[in-house]
Parts: sequence; C-alpha cells; structure tokens
Amino acid sequence: MMEGTAAEYHSKDFEWEELRDEVENDASLRYHLVPFVASSSSSSPSSDPPPDDADAWRSFHRRHSAGKFFKERRYLLKEFPELLCSGNSIQVLELGCGNGSTILPILRAKESIVVYACDCSEEVLQMAKEIVATTSDVSLDHRLHTFLLDFTVHKFPDWLFCSSCQRASFSKPVNLSSDSREQKLRKLNAPSFLREEQCCIGGVDFVTLIFTLSAIPFQRMSSVIEKCFSVLKPGCLLLFRDYGLYDMTMLRFLPEQRMGFREYMRSDGTFSYFFSLDIVRDLFLGAGFTELELEYCCITSVNRQRGKKMQRVWIHGKFQKPI
Repeated sequence: MMEGTAAEYHSKDFEWEELRDEVENDASLRYHLVPFVASSSSSSPSSDPPPDDADAWRSFHRRHSAGKFFKERRYLLKEFPELLCSGNSIQVLELGCGNGSTILPILRAKESIVVYACDCSEEVLQMAKEIVATTSDVSLDHRLHTFLLDFTVHKFPDWLFCSSCQRASFSKPVNLSSDSREQKLRKLNAPSFLREEQCCIGGVDFVTLIFTLSAIPFQRMSSVIEKCFSVLKPGCLLLFRDYGLYDMTMLRFLPEQRMGFREYMRSDGTFSYFFSLDIVRDLFLGAGFTELELEYCCITSVNRQRGKKMQRVWIHGKFQKPI
C-alpha cells in the first residue's frame, strides 16, 4: 500500500521537458540560461565562497523565530518508505534541520527511530526541540539529539562514526594503540547520551538532505556529500530532495541576483541553487555513492487567493553507500 501511495505522489503533473522547452524559448528568461560572468561587484564561482553564508541563515532564523515558517513535511514517508521498512534501532542524521519540519514526521513514524539533527544556528536548534516537545501527544524529544555544526566548513564529530569503527566496518586492520589514544581524546568531548563503553554511535542508517544542499555555495557541495558518505554505515541510504532546474522560484530571481550558473542569492544573503539530474548524479557518484533513484518531481500547485497555477520542480533521489 505504501509503495502505491508513493508512486501516486511521484506521478507527474507535467513533463519537465515541456517546461524546459517553454523556458528556453522565452526571451525574457534567457538570462537564466547563459553562462555566468562575474561582475567586479560579485563573487566568481571559481573564487572562495562568501564567508558569511551561514551567518545569513542564522539571521534568517532569528527573524522567523516565531515558527511561522514551520510546515511539517508529512510527504516524506511516502517519498522514502525505507524509513518505515527498516529494522529496529534506526539512526538518522538530518543535515540543516531548521525548525524541525523534517524531524517530526520521521520521529512519529517509528518508535525505534533516533534522530541526530544539526544546524548552524543555536536558535533554530532550540526551536526544533521545542516544536518536537510540544507538537505531539506522545513524547518524542528523548529520541532527538541536536548539535550545533556548520557542516559546510567543519567535519562531523567523531561520536557519529569514529575512524576506528569506520575501518572496522570495512574489515580493515585496526591499530589498537592509536585507537586507545583517540578514544581518550573523544571521551573528553563525548555527548551525554553515549554509554560509558561507547566510542561512537557506530554510524547512521540514513542521512537526510531535504532542501539543504541548495542552500550552500556550489563550491562546498562535494565536500558536504563526502562527509555524509563517511558517517553512513555500508549499505545504508542518503535520502535527497531539493529544488530542481526551472522551478518557479528560480524563474523569479532577477539577473542581478545571479551568483553563479543556476545559483542565486536572495536579498537577505541566503543562497539558492537549482539542480539538474546530471549535476546531482555527478556530485553523489563522485563521492562514492551508488544511485538507486533519481528523478524530477513536477507538481502543479494552485494559489487559491490569486487563482494562479504554479509549476514546481523538485529533485527526488536515493543514494546508497556500497557494502
């Protein structure tokens, strides 16, 4: 039943190729298609990314701290039924958790799921914890562990999947003397939920990248995906959903908001990138993943107040870490 529902949800309201032809034949939208040439006042895609992109998102969350932007992503379990079909003691890493709109439906799905959620904003992590603690009739907050991290710059903490356990997962020899020293250092910064005998949680079963990758500069995406690969257990999945090429929001950006090819900056300094299937495939396969699913989701939504149809394009992907 779940698979049938998911298949129905994935059905196309329109063909992406038809939208592509429409956009490419519209002279008023041609600036989205031409190669990007940096002006003297803008950053070149080949130069270092602006250092304050995380600061822009922190400011965004402070402005919207009332939680008006919260909308629970209930469709996730239809898109990714693997979250329901997995066995006991499932560990999920959510990147860029925001106010918890992805966390909540995952926690509700199964009592055996534990979510480790990170974000670059302390304020938004607190907001996510409060929403999870107050939204459900059943207590869920004991299965949510949040941590502050700008994962575009810093690596994941060792307690997620330490180097010793990573090597052991591939049946490689372990240098015990070195591991002993590493464990002593890790214990000093170990989170409270780790048991005394644990060096780490042993990696995660799922990584969720839901409308997160598009929010960081393109130059940093490969590094982020490689970090995700490193903390996944062999054979486990990365679940991906993000903005697709020629989505309605892309076509609304003005020429002066371009920061690169298919990359834009909003007036508040936050980034938005719009993916093609080829770019997503290259990024994930380049990091070592195997592609299981990758497609455009083309959905027509209606603004009832304005009576206007909106053509939304998202990318849906599932990628596996080889065994």
